Amino acid sequence: MSSLNIVLVEPEIPQNTGNIARTCAATGARLHLVEPMGFKVDDKKLKRAGLDYWYLLDITYYENLNDFFNKNKDGKFYYFSTKANHVYSDITYSDNAYLVFGKETKGLPEKLLYDNPETTVRIPMISDARSLNLSNSVAIGVYEVLRQWNFPALQETGNLREYSWNK
Repeated sequence: MSSLNIVLVEPEIPQNTGNIARTCAATGARLHLVEPMGFKVDDKKLKRAGLDYWYLLDITYYENLNDFFNKNKDGKFYYFSTKANHVYSDITYSDNAYLVFGKETKGLPEKLLYDNPETTVRIPMISDARSLNLSNSVAIGVYEVLRQWNFPALQETGNLREYSWNK
């Protein structure tokens, strides 16, 4: 089974983190939260956004970015940023992928992006748009990786309640 990891570096908005937690729970991705965060983990807004999915979540907390990298040396890191020169869908994501996202107001540290130009990626948007919402960006990245991996262990079909697809 392939391993997909979502890393939020210093997230500031509990509702975004809650939505991202729900995406991780629904896709089997692991969530990594790097402190300091702009909220407490018991924040009602955070829990409400993730609602009844918390029991499905695999989550790890880190004191800071150095702590995260020291504990995840075997990962392949992909940095999502509006400052990147590569489009996220042009990258081939390897097993044990870590999709790394920065805080809502500043993104990731520029030195980190500068040191990793080949694995720093951008979601295209019009020039006047500053950025997408963090939880939307994470969902786009997660589903691109899962699409490339042929949606491992995910249910790909659904059923109608009152009708049958088989006529």
